[in-house]
Amino acid sequence: MDLQSIDYILIFGFFSLVLFVGIYVSKKSGSNTSEYFLSGRNMPWWLLGFSMVATTFSTDTPNLVTDFVRTDGVSGNWGWWVFLLTGLLTVFVYAKLWRKSNVTTDMEFYELRYGGKPAAFLRGFRSLYLGVIFNVMAMAGVTLAAIKIGQVMLGLTPVHTVLIAGSITVLFSALGGFRGVVYTDFILFFVAMIGAIGAAFYLVNLPEVGGLSAVLQNDLVKSKMALLPEFSDTEALITVLIIPLAVQWWSSWYPGGEPGGGGYIAQRMLAAKNENHAVGATFFFNVMHYALRPWPWILVALASLVVFPDLESIRAAFPNIEESKLGHDLAYSAMLTKLPSGLLGIVLASLGAAYMSTISTHLNWGSSYVVNDFYKQQINKNASERELVNVGRITTVLLMVLSALFALALTNAVQLFDIIIMFGAGTGLIFILRWFWWRINAWGEITAMFVSGIVSILFNFGALGQLLFGSEEVTGMLPAWSKFPLVVLITTIAWVLVIYLTPSETEEVLSRFYKKTTPGGPGWKNIRNSLKNKGVEIVEGNWSVPQGILAMLLGCVFVYGCLFATGNWIYGNYTLAGILTLLAIVSAIALNKVWKRIKTSIL
Repeated sequence: MDLQSIDYILIFGFFSLVLFVGIYVSKKSGSNTSEYFLSGRNMPWWLLGFSMVATTFSTDTPNLVTDFVRTDGVSGNWGWWVFLLTGLLTVFVYAKLWRKSNVTTDMEFYELRYGGKPAAFLRGFRSLYLGVIFNVMAMAGVTLAAIKIGQVMLGLTPVHTVLIAGSITVLFSALGGFRGVVYTDFILFFVAMIGAIGAAFYLVNLPEVGGLSAVLQNDLVKSKMALLPEFSDTEALITVLIIPLAVQWWSSWYPGGEPGGGGYIAQRMLAAKNENHAVGATFFFNVMHYALRPWPWILVALASLVVFPDLESIRAAFPNIEESKLGHDLAYSAMLTKLPSGLLGIVLASLGAAYMSTISTHLNWGSSYVVNDFYKQQINKNASERELVNVGRITTVLLMVLSALFALALTNAVQLFDIIIMFGAGTGLIFILRWFWWRINAWGEITAMFVSGIVSILFNFGALGQLLFGSEEVTGMLPAWSKFPLVVLITTIAWVLVIYLTPSETEEVLSRFYKKTTPGGPGWKNIRNSLKNKGVEIVEGNWSVPQGILAMLLGCVFVYGCLFATGNWIYGNYTLAGILTLLAIVSAIALNKVWKRIKTSIL
């Protein structure tokens, strides 16, 4: 694959623009921690929405989607499609609560919701647990994708790719802070979308592929096209569809799909001008993320089955690929090598955009945890704003180095996806309920965090896991698909027992939280009555959660309707596509009416 002058101009022009933005906003971003991590809490919904979408583009996402499609078929994407439920629950129930809390990070929330030493420990420990450990794992997956793209498309070694991509991104992130991230995300979104759609259109029409109709008639592709798993295949049905829909979406913590909101999604909600802008941003993100983006990647993945039907064909085409990096996720990068000059430059720039957007977000988000929730609380409570910003910049560099080293040891994107999902199993329900049930306490969250992690390690890496679930050589006592729900069950039982066996939060702490966020509902009845008896005036309207859940369900019908209607239009199933399109339109109209009843407006 030869890059021409036009490709280099496009690639270096793009990176120069991004670095210029980072340098341009660096002075204002570095003035204080509020500017560096939240841009002064004055961001509009549309800019934050584009930033959320751009962040989740990522270089590893098309690789992950390709791996799903080639391994389990299009229906394998239910592993991440299911997080739409979590996302829309955040939109219609939690977004306004996060903005009301007015915290700097979602870790600061712990000392608003809970009190005493357990709350301080939870805030400090979890800031490192998520901001460093989980964050490094997530960034490593993105960097692994960049490594594979570098090997296949540019002939770079893993170390060279990490040094080039990491250096540019960490420089930009350290200088520009959150404001630089959000501003450039707006540009990155359009570059990434143009690259993804342009690549899909060209690659499907390659002579060796034969166009869309030829792809859809290919026998191997036909076996992978279904949007739902075969109902006759019980194990696939349970693994791919039932567990994600019945358990995974509400029970597991995953970056960008946190039950009840959190992470970099919460960071953007907290940076919004007000509650309505927070709601608008998260809704815009979920529509774009699930309804608009998947099909260009899916089409390239299906076309790759025509050109590279198995791993051996990828190995034969790219003999220099390290054996440890060979996997079905490489097929996406392999297909991109067939792009012509000009479009190749745009696509490489779009992949660079995706990488920089995701990594810069994770770096800024992770450093915000380390600075605001660990360094400022545990190391130097009297640190100046300048010192805190400098610590944030140093942390940014260290997180990049750690994630790059971890990426060099990974094999494929699905491997990391499964690890993160498993380690967060069973914690999601407590994140959902803590806003609406006074009995949830800090000890319950501490228990959920540790039990989930320990049980996941035992089940995945220990002798107990082999005994229960087996391995490639040994048949276990239980089916492999039962591992995830069993972790959820054990973790949930543990934290529920602990919250009843330990004291509740004090009335002072609970009253402070309720007055600030006014979540409403029967779970706070005693606290609400106590405040009223003391003559404390609380301004709150009707409890909007039931209407919020209805809006969530209608939103799911709308987004899934758009997603599957698009797929069926592409597949040529015009009658079903028309029905699904009509369903999406009707659900959108109904959603608009419910949204008005909730009295939420984007403007």
